[in-house]
Amino acid sequence: MRLLSSPTSPYARKVRMTLIEKGLADQVTVDAAVPLGTADEAAAVRRVNPLAKIPALVLDTGEALYDSPVICEYLDSLGTGPTLLPAAGPARWTALRRQALGDGVADAAFNIVMEHRRPEAQRSTEWLDRWARAVHGAADALEQELAHGPLGFDLGAIALSAAFGYVDFRLPQIDWRAGRPRLTEAFAELAARPSFVATAPPKG
Repeated sequence: MRLLSSPTSPYARKVRMTLIEKGLADQVTVDAAVPLGTADEAAAVRRVNPLAKIPALVLDTGEALYDSPVICEYLDSLGTGPTLLPAAGPARWTALRRQALGDGVADAAFNIVMEHRRPEAQRSTEWLDRWARAVHGAADALEQELAHGPLGFDLGAIALSAAFGYVDFRLPQIDWRAGRPRLTEAFAELAARPSFVATAPPKG
C-alpha cells in the first residue's frame, strides 16, 4: 500500500499515527511530502483522489481510499494492535464524536493558517475570530468531559492529539492549554506516545 501524505498535515499525521499503533508501518510506503502547490501537482494527486487532497491511501489493488476517517477505519480493520474504533455501542460513538471534534479543530486551525497567507487587506477578522473560537470551544468541551473520566486511547484520541499538535506547530499564539489542566495533562500523555513522537512535523 502507498500513502500520499505530508509531514505537516494533521490529517495525514492522524493516519500515520494509526499505522504505527496498528503495527502496519512496515506494510505501507509513505510518500511523506506530496506537493500540492501548483496545478500540475494537484492534478497528480487528483488521479488518486478526485478532490486533490491528502491523505489518500492507494491499496495493492490500485483502488484508493480517502479521506482520513475512512483510511483510519480501514487500517484499524487490518492491523494487529488494539482496536481503535469499537465496533458498536457508546464507546464507538464517543470515539467517532471525538474524531469529529479533532478534525474540526484541525479544520479551524488550517483555515486560520491559510487566511493569514492572504494579503492583509483581504483577510477576514470575523472568520479568524470564529475559527479561533472553534478551537477554544473544543478545548472547553474536552476539559468539561475529562472531569467525568480519562480520555483513554482510541481513534478519537489520535485525532485530537494530531489536531492540537497542529495548533501548537502552526499557531502557538493560540493558548488552548490556559485554564484547562485536565486537557493539558491528557494531551501530555498522548504526546509521549511513540506514534506521536515519530510523526512530529519538521522543525524550522
